[in-house]
Amino acid sequence: MNHPYPIMVNLSARQCLVVGGGPIAERKVHALLQAGAIVTVVSPEFTEGLAELDNQLNVVLLRQTFAEELIRGVASGNSGYTLVVAATNDAAVNAQVGELASQEGKLVNVVDQPRLSSFIVPSVVRRGKLVIAVSTGGASPSAARKIVRELDELYGEEYETYLEFLSDLRLFIQSRVPDKQARQRMFKDMLEWNVLAKIREGTFASWKEALYAALVNDIGSNGQTAEARIDLAAWSVISNQDFR
Repeated sequence: MNHPYPIMVNLSARQCLVVGGGPIAERKVHALLQAGAIVTVVSPEFTEGLAELDNQLNVVLLRQTFAEELIRGVASGNSGYTLVVAATNDAAVNAQVGELASQEGKLVNVVDQPRLSSFIVPSVVRRGKLVIAVSTGGASPSAARKIVRELDELYGEEYETYLEFLSDLRLFIQSRVPDKQARQRMFKDMLEWNVLAKIREGTFASWKEALYAALVNDIGSNGQTAEARIDLAAWSVISNQDFR
């Protein structure tokens, strides 16, 4: 049995087409805009929310029924779409969109019809840089949503701050520790620190300031510049102090 290949697609500045103007299409459009896509929306009518997007530079609203030429981008004047979503309330139109997009080699999602789609959109929990996607392969979207609700409670808003901290400190270490094995050891040390509890308690900002001050002071104590290396022995001392 073949399984779908999970990927995270970069759609920044990519042309995407959404066929449909109802609430489902509106949700799809907003998700694509959050990904940085340039979105063309085709429908005889639009929800109020979609109509309000008409003046945005990265949104094109075409008030018309679906036409085959749209898949190739001829009707809208561009060179074609990276991704196509069929989200009308007409199953026959959705199937037509899916078939044409597949023939043109486009990534296509036909809402609620995984067998007509080259990709499906999973249920997602987002916490800044953290993205947790859940899919049942179309077997039970309701089960996927239930699992996401459970994950939503397990991974709270504090994880956005936590991942930003890990990312910033990782870059700090990469710029000062040339040895790969040493860096990996330090990255593992960071995961042992009880940072999430400090975020929840409201003590994270002062703790982070003290951590960076200790690291910078270590660099300065060796008479080194701001681009100098972190002393690994000093890191071990700092890591085992009140920075856990």
